Amino acid sequence: MEENGFDAELKNLPMADLMQVKIGAGLKPGQTSCHTGRIEGYVIECHVPAREVKRLLAERPNAIGLTVPDMPYGSPGMGEAGPDADPYDVLLVRRDGTTEVYARYP
Repeated sequence: MEENGFDAELKNLPMADLMQVKIGAGLKPGQTSCHTGRIEGYVIECHVPAREVKRLLAERPNAIGLTVPDMPYGSPGMGEAGPDADPYDVLLVRRDGTTEVYARYP
């Protein structure tokens, strides 16, 4: 994220504490993964491309935030994008807990 112009403050939390952060943010089982971030009132869960975070901040939908569950190969920080990358969706998590596809990769 820093390479894409974002400031980042990193905190390592015990897994139980991290799960409480995820639940407290409104994320449900199946919407979580390894990393949880916050930016301007939104939650960014796991390996969401910076391009989609910038789009989220520009559009400002009424939502909890974005998630890429399951750490797919080829998502940012999970190996190289390319012919071996797994296709994956960036999901917009609505305030009622439902999701919709916000972007598809590759």
